[in-house]
Amino acid sequence: MKSDIQIAQEATMLPVAKIAEKLGISADDLELYGNYKAKLPLSLRKRLENKKDGKLILVTAVSPTPAGEGKTTMTIGLGQAMEKIGKNAIIALREPSMGPVFGIKGGAAGGGYSQVIPMEDINLHFTGDMHAITAANNLLCAVLDNHLQQGNELRIDQRRVLIKRCLDMNDRALRYTVVGLGGKMNGVPREDGFMITVASEIMAILCLATDIDDLKKRLGNILVAYNLDGEPVYANELQCIGAMAAILKDAIKPNLVQTLENTPALVHGGPFANIAHGCNSVTATKLALKLADYCITEAGFGADLGAEKFLDIKCRMAGLKPDCIVLVVTARALKYNGGVNVKEVSNENVEALKIGAANLKAHISNLQKYGVPVVVCINHFYLDTDAEIEAIKEICQGVGATAVLSDAFLKGGDGATELAKTVCDVIDTVPSNFHPLYETEKSIKEKIETLAKEIYHADGVVFTAAAEKSIAEIEKIGKDKIPVCVAKTQYSLSDDPKKLGAPTGYKLTVRDVRLSSGAGFVVAYTGDIMTMPGLPKVPAAYKIDIDSDGNISGLF
Repeated sequence: MKSDIQIAQEATMLPVAKIAEKLGISADDLELYGNYKAKLPLSLRKRLENKKDGKLILVTAVSPTPAGEGKTTMTIGLGQAMEKIGKNAIIALREPSMGPVFGIKGGAAGGGYSQVIPMEDINLHFTGDMHAITAANNLLCAVLDNHLQQGNELRIDQRRVLIKRCLDMNDRALRYTVVGLGGKMNGVPREDGFMITVASEIMAILCLATDIDDLKKRLGNILVAYNLDGEPVYANELQCIGAMAAILKDAIKPNLVQTLENTPALVHGGPFANIAHGCNSVTATKLALKLADYCITEAGFGADLGAEKFLDIKCRMAGLKPDCIVLVVTARALKYNGGVNVKEVSNENVEALKIGAANLKAHISNLQKYGVPVVVCINHFYLDTDAEIEAIKEICQGVGATAVLSDAFLKGGDGATELAKTVCDVIDTVPSNFHPLYETEKSIKEKIETLAKEIYHADGVVFTAAAEKSIAEIEKIGKDKIPVCVAKTQYSLSDDPKKLGAPTGYKLTVRDVRLSSGAGFVVAYTGDIMTMPGLPKVPAAYKIDIDSDGNISGLF
C-alpha cells in the first residue's frame, strides 16, 4: 500500500478554476494561491442568498483511539461517493494545525484514496490563515502590554490579564512564561503563557463570524482583563480592533481546493474539539450549502465533543439545521474500548467488540437526543472479519440506527457509494427535527450539568472553588446566557482518559470556567486538559523532509 503522500502526489489535479466551474463560480471570483488553491470572496454568498440551501450532513465519530477512526477520510470518501451516484456535493472541512502535523498525526487531510489536495500545502501553511490568526492574537497581546508600559490608563490589573499569546505549534515550554523582564524599558513584568493557535478565541471568532462587521464586533467583545476595581476590560478599549481585522481580511474568506477525485472542498478554520469548539467556519458551511445540493462537513474528535459543539454552538448561532449525522466507527476502536491492547486490535475478537460497543451505543443515543437521523459508517480495515462487521450491524440495528460498511480509504468514492445512497435515502425519508440539547437562558451550572448527564453520562458535576469564583464573575457582568464549550479529554466520554467504553457512576470535575465573550460561549475546563499540547517522544517532524526538487516526504 502506498503512503498517503505518495497517493496524493500521484493524483491528477485540475486547476482550481475548473473546480470552481463545477460549482458555478466564475474565475473572476477566485483569489488564486497558485494553480490549485483559491480563496472565495464573502460577497459570493450574498449574491447566492436567494438560492435554496442544500442538505447538511455532519460526520462525527466514536471516541478516538490510538488505532485511529478515519473520520476525515470517511467525510471525504462520502463526498466523492456522492458524485459517483450522480449527486452534486461539496465537502467542508477544518484546516490542519501544524502542531499535530509535526507532533503525532503527521497530516490531517484524509487518507488513502480519500484525501483533499494539494495535501502538502493544506498541512503546511496552506493559505496562511493560521499565521494571520496568530498575528492578530499576538497584536492584541502586544498592545495590551504596551498599554501597561505607557501609563495603564485603563488601570488593568496585571495579575488578571486573561488573553494569552498563541503559536501554531506544540510547545509545552511556553505554557507558562514571564514577560517584561530586563528592566524598565522592556515592559511590565507579569506572568503570561501561550496556547496553540487553534485554541485561541480569535480562531473561534473567525470560524463563527459571518462577515467583516461581525468579525470586528466579536473581536471588540473579547474580555482581555479585569481592572483594579474588578471591572471587565474588553479588547475594543485597547483601540486595535481595526488593525486586527485588517490582518484577518483574507483569513476570513473560505479556501477552495479539491479531493483526489476532483470533488470540490472548502477547507477553512481549524479549532480543536477537545479544547475549542471543533468546527470549520460558518462562512464556509453556509457558502457550501448554496453551492451544492449536499454539503458534507465534519466536527473534531468524538461525538461527545465535536458533534455536541457543532449542534449546540455552531448550529444554534448560525441557524443551521443538519439533515443527517454520520457516525464513524471501526471494529478496532470497539475492541480497544472492550479492553484489547492496541497492538492486538487487528485480531478477531467479537466478544471484546460487543463489550466495547457500549461506547458506540452511547454516542448513538447522545446524537438521537438532537432529533437528527443517524447513520453509522463502519470504516473498513482489511483485517476486519465478517463476524465483526455483522456484530456491529446487529448492535446498531438494536438501537435504531442503520450501519453501512465503507471502504473509502482503499477505494475512494467507489468504496462509499452504499453509504452515500443510504444517507440520501435517510434524508429523503426520515425528517430531521433538530433542536439543541439545552436552552442558553439556563444558568452556566445547569448547562454544564445537562451536558455532563446527557452526553458524558455522569451522575453530576463537581465545581472547584476556582470554577465557582469564575462563574460568579461571569454572571456578575451578565455574560452567562450563552452556550457552553467544554474542554475535555477526547479519549473518553468522561473527564478521565483512562475510562474507556461508556463509563458511568462518576462525577465530572470542572476546574475552571472562562468567558470567550467575542466567540459567544463559556469554556468549562475539565480534568488535565491543556490548551498548549506538547510533542511526543518521537515527533512526526523527525520523518518530514524535502528533496532538492521541492518534493516533500514523511507526511503520512
